[in-house]
Amino acid sequence: MKKNILFFAVLLLLMSCNLSNNGQNTFSIAEIDSKNYESYGGKVSSENIHNKKSIAEQYKTLKEGDTVTIAFSSTVNNVCKAKGCWMKVTLGDDKETMVKFKDYGFFVPKDIENDTVIVQGKAYVSEVSVEEQRHFASDAGKTDEEIASITTPKKTYSFIADGVLIKN
Repeated sequence: MKKNILFFAVLLLLMSCNLSNNGQNTFSIAEIDSKNYESYGGKVSSENIHNKKSIAEQYKTLKEGDTVTIAFSSTVNNVCKAKGCWMKVTLGDDKETMVKFKDYGFFVPKDIENDTVIVQGKAYVSEVSVEEQRHFASDAGKTDEEIASITTPKKTYSFIADGVLIKN
């Protein structure tokens, strides 16, 4: 009986914090059930995990060269099909951040598109060269024509993750 009460209390807590964007800007790692997540890299331990709308606002305030240590939850748009060595995560409003992994020290599964993730690390704004954009497009399985159409550098939101949690 006590286990049932505990289960429903945790379920209610999860429903109240709802990892999607429903008005709350942050939640704590203590508010989730870690059994529902697979961990990659270092431990995610942030007391303030931002939602995608909140992190998008943080990115708007950054200039090239600025960094902010932060954790956030969102959905994976794309992942490296070669090794799982990067992923693109949605920020909403047709914006996304390119997430790479600290010191190339870990990878994520290659089949996690549309999965919910929590990432912890450093957010920054950078300019991505044509060569690097083409490399990422190739990793993502784009056609030769799509790759050739990349002709100018672009500013991008970037993230170096220390740790990643992927919802089961």
